[in-house]
Amino acid sequence: MCKMFEQTPAQRRLVMSHIRSNNTSIEIQLRKALWHEGIRYRINLKTLPGKPDIAITKYKIAIFCDGEFWHGKNWETSKKSIKTNRDYWIPKIERNIARDNTNERKLQNMGWIVLRYWGSEINKSLFSCVRDIKETIFDITNGLYDDGQFFNNDMLAAENEPMYCNDDQ
Repeated sequence: MCKMFEQTPAQRRLVMSHIRSNNTSIEIQLRKALWHEGIRYRINLKTLPGKPDIAITKYKIAIFCDGEFWHGKNWETSKKSIKTNRDYWIPKIERNIARDNTNERKLQNMGWIVLRYWGSEINKSLFSCVRDIKETIFDITNGLYDDGQFFNNDMLAAENEPMYCNDDQ
């Protein structure tokens, strides 16, 4: 990194504090498109694991809009590009990936369908994302949904995490 662009810890803290976790531009973009299509939803539903960015409760569909850096897109390749503060960022992002996997399994065990979209997918192919969601709704409505077809192989497996059980124990 060039000396001219180096940040003090206070400057970096200020920059990081302005990064949003809710109502990001990609979430808003997808939500507006779904609303325009007549698809109604709840946002950041706290009663569900992982507080999905969009929850279509009528069909039990949980949608996450993930940023590439924060959620580790192509992680094995992209972690090599992290040059500063690697001891912090690599474990942090790997924890995020593990948490995402755990929450996804919990939701699936509760009978929810989980759809994940990368920010670049939403920005470049919003229509495809909306079409995918509409097709999922169509399949659910017509009893055609196959939960194996949406399995996301990009996520790393969360190890040693208990599976969510919807039992009253």
